[in-house]
Amino acid sequence: MSAELVVFRDVAVNLGGKDILRGVSSSLPRGQITALIGLNGSGKTTLLRAILKEVPYRGQIEFRCGHDHRHPTPQHIGYVPQKLQIDARLPLTVRDLMALALQRKPLFLGISRRVNRMLGELLQQVWLPVELLDRLVEKLSGGEQQRVLLSLALQPRPELLLLDEPASGIDFQHEEMYYDLLARLNRERGVTILLVSHELSVVSKHAHRVLCLKDGKIQCEGPPEEIMSLEALAQTFGTAKGVYTHQHAEHRTSG
Repeated sequence: MSAELVVFRDVAVNLGGKDILRGVSSSLPRGQITALIGLNGSGKTTLLRAILKEVPYRGQIEFRCGHDHRHPTPQHIGYVPQKLQIDARLPLTVRDLMALALQRKPLFLGISRRVNRMLGELLQQVWLPVELLDRLVEKLSGGEQQRVLLSLALQPRPELLLLDEPASGIDFQHEEMYYDLLARLNRERGVTILLVSHELSVVSKHAHRVLCLKDGKIQCEGPPEEIMSLEALAQTFGTAKGVYTHQHAEHRTSG
C-alpha cells in the first residue's frame, strides 16, 4: 500500500481567464493531517474543489484511496465546507437535514428506522447528544452546525476528509474542541485529513505536515516545526498579516 493517499502532478486551474492554481505538485501522506495555509486568494479552496472535481483542471490528481486498493477511486471522500448554506426560512430540524443527505426517498415519505438509528450514531461520533436531532437547524450554534456537517462527512466511512476552514465563526472554546475531535478521528480511525486553516496554533498543534500556497503555487512544504519558522512564514505571507494565532483566550494577529 502506498504511503501517499493523493498525489498532485502539475495541477493548474484557470477560472474566468484567471490562473488560480499554477502547477501544484505535491502529495497527501496516508493517515496524516496536512494543513493547507496561505493568504486569501492563494488557491486553497480551489485545490479542495479540484480534488472534489468541482472545477476543471489540467495536470493530474491521482487517488490512491477507495476501500478496494486494487481499484483506487475517489469515492470515499468526506467534505466539510466553511459553513452550512441553508435558507433560514425553511423550518428544518437536524433530523430532517441529515435524512435529506442520507436517504434517497423524499422526506415527506418519512424517515426509515435504519436511517433514524444511523443519525443518532453519527451525532455521537462528533460528541453531540442525540436530543439535538429534533432541534431546528437555525437554532444551532456555529460549533454545533459544523459538527453536524462533520458527522455527515463521516458517512460512508471516508479515507480522506477535506475541511475548508471548518472552525470559521466558532468561538475559541468550541474551536479547540472541534480540532481535538478531528485529531481523535485521525488517530483512532486513521482517516487522512486535508485542512485549510488560518489558525497557526491549530497547525502547530495538530498537523503532521504543512503545505504553503502562494499565488497558486506551492511555496513551501514540510513538518510544522520547519514551516512555522519566521523565514518560511515570511515567504508565504510576507509580513504574515491576516494570519491568526491564539494565546490562551486571546485572538491576535501574528507578525
